[in-house]
Amino acid sequence: MKKKLILFFISLLVMQSCVMNSEIVYHRDAASTSVIDFDTREFMAEMKAMTPDSLQQNEFKDFDKLPTSWISLYDLEKQEGKLSTHNQDSIKIMKKIFMKNKKENNESVGFTFKMEHFTRDDYQIMKSFNKEEKLPADQNIFNEWDGKTLVINSESFNLKNIEEALRSKSPKEEADRIPGMMGMFFRKISTTLRFENKIKSVTGQHDWLKQTDDYSVKIDYDLKAMYNKKTKLKHADEKIIIVTE
Repeated sequence: MKKKLILFFISLLVMQSCVMNSEIVYHRDAASTSVIDFDTREFMAEMKAMTPDSLQQNEFKDFDKLPTSWISLYDLEKQEGKLSTHNQDSIKIMKKIFMKNKKENNESVGFTFKMEHFTRDDYQIMKSFNKEEKLPADQNIFNEWDGKTLVINSESFNLKNIEEALRSKSPKEEADRIPGMMGMFFRKISTTLRFENKIKSVTGQHDWLKQTDDYSVKIDYDLKAMYNKKTKLKHADEKIIIVTE
């Protein structure tokens, strides 16, 4: 069911009107937890309005099977009796990646991924794991964090992981058009970086990044600027360093 859910998730993005919000929590022990939330209520409402009642049960049954409480990728595959790997590193990662269905009034309105308490070693394994699975993950998860200092590479302010997931599930003749269409797929994208300790200093500036309180900074992506090479930002430092107390 996991692969079917990911395919269905990808199809939601292609049909536009998606809002993506991420939060990455940086723990004192140098690990981090990330949650990426996709709000698809507008598209789901439109899709169901266009789908005859007689077909809705088949069209949405796999998505509706996903529980509204967190379940790991490992447990999803075990439940289906289709564990795709026996590699212990991959299994370790699958046990730390969770997903759930979001519902309102018993109707699906979105999809959420969580990567629970990932260490530096976990992220290295994740890079290899993601080459095959193509999971939607926030690029910022790979920024350097040692428990006190976060080094952000502003080149990670992009949607490469999402693009690759879309390209991998698209017909060959359409795959090359994906980057030029990303601005159509999403209505809004933001990432909040939250720390367990207070922020002591922020060095470097970027138009899309603002400190919101003593513990958090937020990145609001400008999709038009992201895909328009002619756009010039007022502030676009390559490195942004956040030091916590």
